[in-house]
Amino acid sequence: MVSDKERRKELGDFLKIRRERLSPKDFNLPIGPRRRAKGLRREEVSQLAGVGITWYTWLEQGRDIQVSSEVLEAISRIFKLNKEEMEHLFLLGNQPLPSATMQNERENIDRVVKNLLSQLGHCPAYVTDEKLNIVDWNKAAVMVFGDFNEMDERNRNAVWRCFTSKEYQNLFQNWEDHAQRLIAQFRLAYTRFVGDEWFKTMISELSEKSPQFYEWWSNHEVLGTPCGKKTIIHPVAGKMIMDHITLQVYDAPELKVTIYQPRQENETEERMEQLLR
Repeated sequence: MVSDKERRKELGDFLKIRRERLSPKDFNLPIGPRRRAKGLRREEVSQLAGVGITWYTWLEQGRDIQVSSEVLEAISRIFKLNKEEMEHLFLLGNQPLPSATMQNERENIDRVVKNLLSQLGHCPAYVTDEKLNIVDWNKAAVMVFGDFNEMDERNRNAVWRCFTSKEYQNLFQNWEDHAQRLIAQFRLAYTRFVGDEWFKTMISELSEKSPQFYEWWSNHEVLGTPCGKKTIIHPVAGKMIMDHITLQVYDAPELKVTIYQPRQENETEERMEQLLR
């Protein structure tokens, strides 16, 4: 684990490098013949950010001082940091990203992901969050897995529906393999939230409703989201064979996009196209 001293040094180095990349001309500052500083001077940054020169100097030197999110926001504007650089700065400053920044970024991500889902056409696809709640989907996913628009929040959780819906279970030729893999993924997600009330309630209620969940949960299996092959027995389209893969959204790592790609086997592509028509 990175020590506070190492974190503060990394922060100081980052600020110094970024300060040296700036030009005084960008801020209408005079460039006299005696100017030796590469980029902006520390006192110039401190004035632009509205903080004391001593305090800013200590920050670059990695001194043990507390920095506020407001100051980091000001420095981010002066240094013209992009999203990744700003996140890096706030993490080094031991501060959470500004809520407005996170909200604006999430709205943009949601829009882009929604467009991706619609463009996938005949590939059923949906998005899950860190609790395996299904938070977005396309028309193909509705035609195969059910109308998520008509489900309540609990039934839009992938694990809950997997273990409580007979209709959902009948979709998979090998439901037990699918369910055991899903529960191992849920165990991995739970690692970040041990003791969280939402997870505790979900696990308790699933253990009561499903003997299989109770038995497999106690095995402590852990699994990521590997790609693979699924055979789906659809009540209208019949047997369909699909490859599936789960992708993590880079700018929102709590979101994962699961895509089912119809194979040519058993005329699956044609069956999906008929379903969508």
